[in-house]
Amino acid sequence: MAKAEAKVQETDEGGKLVRYAAEGGVAVLTLNDPPANTYSYEMMQELDRAVLAARMDETVHVIVITGSGEKFFCAGADIGMLQSVTPTFKYYFCLHANETLSRLEQTPKLVIAAINGHCVGGGLEVAMAADLRIARKGAGKMGLPEVSLGVLPGTGGTQRLVRMVGKSRAIELMTTGELFAFERGLELGLLNHIYEAETGAAFMEQVLSYARQFTAPHKAAHAVGRIKRAVQTGAEIPFESALALERELQQQLFQSEDAREGLDAYVGKRKPEFKGR
Repeated sequence: MAKAEAKVQETDEGGKLVRYAAEGGVAVLTLNDPPANTYSYEMMQELDRAVLAARMDETVHVIVITGSGEKFFCAGADIGMLQSVTPTFKYYFCLHANETLSRLEQTPKLVIAAINGHCVGGGLEVAMAADLRIARKGAGKMGLPEVSLGVLPGTGGTQRLVRMVGKSRAIELMTTGELFAFERGLELGLLNHIYEAETGAAFMEQVLSYARQFTAPHKAAHAVGRIKRAVQTGAEIPFESALALERELQQQLFQSEDAREGLDAYVGKRKPEFKGR
């Protein structure tokens, strides 16, 4: 089987710290600062640009975010950088990181975190901003150990984790700073799937195969994106407002080519051929 890297075309939308590649409706964003892919302000700026590139590209319907190499998805923020900068810089660094992950979370395209290695601290915070998370079996551990540094998970970790696992469990995981196997992450609901793969390239090919099912002609990609928006935003606002959002998103879809194709195919008893429009 060909390596995943051969399946996508590299572009200049990313940079040296975040590689960007897109093909067949899927954009792959690769955190690229080995060995641990820790993120700096510069990496977050590149990630921000890559998210916007994928958002604005009408041929992209699914975003996959992963780490370079075989050992780490991401180990979080660069501790050496944090140690050397002022408290004011740290605050604005965290603010920008929050804005970047919120942009990723709110983009109306499905986002999948391909967790190819250790996913700890800020790395798990990045992964939690994705819609779906898939890990490579035996490739590493996950957790939020910031308490051991005397700080808290400051890139959305305290808020996204509690929404995923509940208050008591989230507090326990963060105050103990426990690192745990991917199987435990699956039990907690932090992971959707664990894939067995001999190499990182084989793992990525599996993830890309999974991601492509959400692109045209297999799925109505705009419907997938609006389902994501309805859930991500609707879960954070009052129920009646969420229902209003759902209606507005549905109205957008009713005007799409794919909705017409889906209804015509159903009436005609044939398989729909979606175009992502």
